Amino acid sequence: MTALQPFAARRGRIALRPLGDADAADLLAIFGDAQVMSYWSGAPWTSTDQALRLLAADRAAAATGSALRLGITLADSGAVLGTVSLFNRSESNRRAEIGYALARRAWGQGLMHEALGLWLDWAFGPLGLHRLEADVDPANAASRRCLERLGFRLEGVLRERWIVSGQVADTALYGLLAREWPARPAD
Repeated sequence: MTALQPFAARRGRIALRPLGDADAADLLAIFGDAQVMSYWSGAPWTSTDQALRLLAADRAAAATGSALRLGITLADSGAVLGTVSLFNRSESNRRAEIGYALARRAWGQGLMHEALGLWLDWAFGPLGLHRLEADVDPANAASRRCLERLGFRLEGVLRERWIVSGQVADTALYGLLAREWPARPAD
């Protein structure tokens, strides 16, 4: 599989940039927040060691071409507010999954919509993907609205797919095709 090169991009209020070990504290603040993690398939983090392990795993995944994660910042600031990721990439099928997280202090401002728009431009543009998928907890109404506003379609519900901290949760599976992205709704 072709390696995925981290890159930096900016548009409007948002910048996407590669993550480094210096971002570990910002990542812990995001992924250590129980409300942020309430819709993820893992428990909240408790130490920067978890962030450093994620960053090391991300570097290895980018080198093999299987995944890439970038930090979301405000265009005029360097602090990481969230992340966007592409993973489970199938080069032969030109398909991948996306994931994202945003610090609670940045919720409700349209920042994730902007960041994902920039991310999708890269995935369907230079990366040349045909299909993207997103696995969302059906109870996460804000995430579902964000995906739908970007043109993703609900394709099905996978019942009781995850068990996190003893809680069983379904998955809403969303998909978006490259040919649908240029016809996305106006921001």
